[in-house]
Amino acid sequence: MTTRFLESDILLRGERNPAAWQTSPQIKVVAEREATEAMLKPPIAFWLTLPYPPSTNTYWRNIGPGRTILSEKARAYRKAVKAAAIVSKPLESRLKVTIELSPPDKRRRDLDNCCKGLFDSLQHAGVYLDDSQIDEFTIKRMPVVKGGRCEVLIEEL
Repeated sequence: MTTRFLESDILLRGERNPAAWQTSPQIKVVAEREATEAMLKPPIAFWLTLPYPPSTNTYWRNIGPGRTILSEKARAYRKAVKAAAIVSKPLESRLKVTIELSPPDKRRRDLDNCCKGLFDSLQHAGVYLDDSQIDEFTIKRMPVVKGGRCEVLIEEL
């Protein structure tokens, strides 16, 4: 476990030497209190069951030179994700995402083609502020399910 020191406490004591920070009893108490509080906070995680996402190849449509819009499939998917992901406040911290994809049929599919549309839809639904918050993600292919399904676990790091 890493120990954090509050810069405000260090500046109050007038100690800018890192060696003094390690030995300062006041700072150690503050750091231990913060570590204890962090351990008591429950990790924030969301488990969502969503429809199988559209492929990146079908997510956008070009309608002229320099103009790209969301496809009808993408708009319908965004709407479904927004209905399933009811959150009071978007996550603001760094995230880990685990995705389990159950395809609708036995056709060959690239798993990575589903990620961009899924991440953008989750952002649009207000689950997190921006998909750039995702530091780690895992995708796992699951057995075929009629109609397809996407299980998503989103955890704060």
